[in-house]
Amino acid sequence: MSLLELFWTSLWIFLFIAWIWVIIGVMGDVFRSDDMGGGAKAFWTLFIIIVPWLGVLVYLIARGGGMAERQAQAAAQAEAATRRYIQEAAGSGGTADELAKLASLKDSGVISEAEFNAQKAKLLI
Repeated sequence: MSLLELFWTSLWIFLFIAWIWVIIGVMGDVFRSDDMGGGAKAFWTLFIIIVPWLGVLVYLIARGGGMAERQAQAAAQAEAATRRYIQEAAGSGGTADELAKLASLKDSGVISEAEFNAQKAKLLI
């Protein structure tokens, strides 16, 4: 195999992988889109599967401007969910912390003695 053949083979492999990447990106955007209903998503999916080059090109022309915004929004939502989970997991002091909160609520008169005892029993079980 000559060096030129190796170059062309490498180029075609790269282009094929790039094409797969584009299709996955467009399909991900189709399913990530909140402003489209199920019928529109099914239409775009079938259009991209049946006529891939034309489907992807038309999708990028029609809806490509919002792809980055939708991807950034999805990333922000995922990051917010991760932060909430970490804060809940790390910030929870356990049963003692919950009992202290209940005691402060009882002392301030927000909950009654009976409510305090019922909530305490739930925590200690």
